[in-house]
Amino acid sequence: MMVSMKLIMKRMVMTTTAAAVFAGTAAFAIQPSANAAATTAISNTQLSTVQVASVDSVNDAAILKVIKLVNQQRVQAGLKPLSVNANLQKVAQVKANDMAQNGYFDHTSPTYGTPFKMMKTYGITYTYAGENIAKGQSSAAEVMSDWMNSPGHKANILNKNFTQIGVGLKNGVWVQEFIRK
Repeated sequence: MMVSMKLIMKRMVMTTTAAAVFAGTAAFAIQPSANAAATTAISNTQLSTVQVASVDSVNDAAILKVIKLVNQQRVQAGLKPLSVNANLQKVAQVKANDMAQNGYFDHTSPTYGTPFKMMKTYGITYTYAGENIAKGQSSAAEVMSDWMNSPGHKANILNKNFTQIGVGLKNGVWVQEFIRK
């Protein structure tokens, strides 16, 4: 049976503890930071009114679907759902835009540096943070399936330390940012 190159290219995992080759997705998490200031969070009950940073209603629907699917996975695993942090949402969208516009796929942006430096630049504070990225998936369901079938990404999605999320999407480039305040 022949495996498509697209499928192979969707499966790259890079974590801080191990690097395994699965092209098209990457997970990154970090231990606590000493930062501690408030940012605005939106509760899951207000999810339908969340304003996302993109200008495309198709992207907005896909982003909201990813957030919904993340929280479904967390609840099924006995965890609390994540709330959407409006500022983190902006960071995720800017990161997706940056990767799509500058033609790279990496946690470290040539423009903004690491996800954690980027969060700091945008005034996001946290005690624990992580990032998942993916490229080439055509739907929220497909990217979530890929992330949940990747140990590093799944670990971020189901990490009990995370309490807030932001999601970005641009031209098939997906970004999830996670923090705990």
